[in-house]
Amino acid sequence: MKWPLCIRLFRALMKSSDPACHPAKVVHLTSVHPSWDVRILEKECRTLAREGFRVTLVAPGHGEALVHGVRVRSVPAASRRLERALLTIPRVYRAALAEDADLYHFHDPELIPVGLLLKLQGKRVIYDVHEDVPRDILSKSWLPRRLRPSIAWAVATVEALAARMLDALVLVIPMEHRRFPRRRSVLVRNFPLLEEFLPAGAPPHADRALLAVYVGIIAEPRGALDMVGAMSRLPTTLGARLAIAGPFRPPELEDRLRAQPGSERIDLLGWLSRQQISGLLAGARVGICVLHPIPGFPESYPVKLFEYMAAGLAVIVSDFPVWRDIVLGVRCGLVVNPGSPVELAQALESLLKNPETTQAMGHRGRLAVRERYNWSPEGIRLVDLYRRLLDQTSTSPLRLTRESANHQAPLP
Repeated sequence: MKWPLCIRLFRALMKSSDPACHPAKVVHLTSVHPSWDVRILEKECRTLAREGFRVTLVAPGHGEALVHGVRVRSVPAASRRLERALLTIPRVYRAALAEDADLYHFHDPELIPVGLLLKLQGKRVIYDVHEDVPRDILSKSWLPRRLRPSIAWAVATVEALAARMLDALVLVIPMEHRRFPRRRSVLVRNFPLLEEFLPAGAPPHADRALLAVYVGIIAEPRGALDMVGAMSRLPTTLGARLAIAGPFRPPELEDRLRAQPGSERIDLLGWLSRQQISGLLAGARVGICVLHPIPGFPESYPVKLFEYMAAGLAVIVSDFPVWRDIVLGVRCGLVVNPGSPVELAQALESLLKNPETTQAMGHRGRLAVRERYNWSPEGIRLVDLYRRLLDQTSTSPLRLTRESANHQAPLP
């Protein structure tokens, strides 16, 4: 039976006023990462927006914008760490309060006090643990060496206490389950977006320049000087070049790098957009990731490794157990001892001289990303976590069922 128009309008009005009919409002918070951070904006926030959540990102930047269905709300960026602590963090907290969201998701350990304050007000709160911060502190050159162990212990203690009070934790690295309860955390690894790094019609390796690439932060512990040293050891007749894209840390390192033998064979490209990075990788043969064995690096999952694989490059990586298992298991590249320009040069020469080998390695790596190492299943677990949290009516922290806790992607 067809209801009269006035009754249909009344029913529609009543339905639209029912809170259950409105999508949940969620807010991501960061005081450190820029508003265009790939993991936060392009992967997590964009995935949630596609699933119907009303998503806002509060981050350092300028003005407001709507990006991929995500409302970006900026707070002024800080130029110094002290300014960030005294000004940026309070601004992030005030912006969070103004949003009055159903769920908050923060990305920096320095925002733990903000997360706890929001939790005390009855809000759902998630802490996204991007890295093993206590171990990372042990290698921070800007901290006095004597104080690093004490600071690392203090941060670990604060994180452990916060984990007991917040609703859930999102982990990037599988080994982080050693520090946080498995039944209270969900693994959401930082794997590539399939549509970003699987180019159609990319030229075969034999038709590409003899080019190797490194994309990311340029720092001595990340192999910056090793890569230059390796290029100096390649035969000049080979004509190989290395393209490096990213910021220098510290900035003074650029002058040291340019003064090294081999720097004449390197192109320093600075910061590149995601589209520019995709284009750079599509024209290269080899991707390099030769980080040093400082705390936190050997157990990490560097996104650049999986982006190289996604783009169909052969890879050369540090011989860490986790990385070795991935690269040699897939047969998509070579491993070298970190800090050895000689081994890196030998690996580069071997690969650059054999485009058929790099082509086959690149194909296997790209297939592995398509089947295992991509963002899609990670995003599904993130959305599932949100839905379970928002379905709960109490304000107690999330405790995953045994089935949910075990429903993680298989480790490589």
